[in-house]
Amino acid sequence: MQQKQYDRAAEDLGNIVGIGHVNVCITDQHHGTDFYVTGLGYTRDPFLNTGSGNMWINVGMSQFHLPMGMPDVLRGVVGLVSPDRAALLDRLTRMRKNLKDTKFDFRESNDCVETVCPWGNRIHVHTPDAGRFGRITLGMPYIRFDVRPGTAERIAHFYREILRAPAQVHKNGAGPEAKVQVGEQQYFYFRETDAPEKPYDKHHVQIYIADFSGPYRRLLDLGLITIEDNQYQYRFKDIIDLDTKEVLFTVEHETRSQTNPMYARPLINRNPAATNTDYKPGHDSMSWAMP
Repeated sequence: MQQKQYDRAAEDLGNIVGIGHVNVCITDQHHGTDFYVTGLGYTRDPFLNTGSGNMWINVGMSQFHLPMGMPDVLRGVVGLVSPDRAALLDRLTRMRKNLKDTKFDFRESNDCVETVCPWGNRIHVHTPDAGRFGRITLGMPYIRFDVRPGTAERIAHFYREILRAPAQVHKNGAGPEAKVQVGEQQYFYFRETDAPEKPYDKHHVQIYIADFSGPYRRLLDLGLITIEDNQYQYRFKDIIDLDTKEVLFTVEHETRSQTNPMYARPLINRNPAATNTDYKPGHDSMSWAMP
């Protein structure tokens, strides 16, 4: 009997093994709760940063970190996956009154529910799709950044050479887009656009990487390390053209090792359909993955 052949390369992730969190400052935890918890249906982390200075929102195996401060707006879109679009639309509709004096908005498209948080961040919520998002039923499969024309190929080259992440460029709509693998069915997209580039504020993204020291040495040689946080973490901001040293895009990368004590910390995800009026024992929580 002939032994089955497997495509082993299909399971390769590259050096970046996951998106940990997206960090944007907010000004009001009441509005943050109405949008992220009650509206989108996600879960405030019950163990860490439970005070009034910061709130962590669990989304499958990733998080939003929402410290209090001058609001940040990520220059692009955060893509999420949640089951039950109809329930999501109902929850968001009920938040119209609570968030009427903010930038909150949402609309339904064929692809997703396009939402805007109270401070202007764009968040697109998709339904699970095995062909597109793998086994993710609740999570953060992508972050898409808006970049200026002529940068996508060079950004992909930066991630391949410096972070050792699989990266390629393809056409998306009118222009090129770099696609960088940053975990299992998780990607950074860098989509070229003619829209004026907005100035960078202090928002950041956090990633975990397997080879922690290799990228560090390469970033250090280029003068790109900005903060030495601790034994398990460093940061850099600029994505550059490796030939000319031109800055192509800026977003802080909080870069953690897999030996970081926070790596793979189990996150609680509640079932937003569970209510006190129709409670069913055993349905309080929800899995982030398909069976």
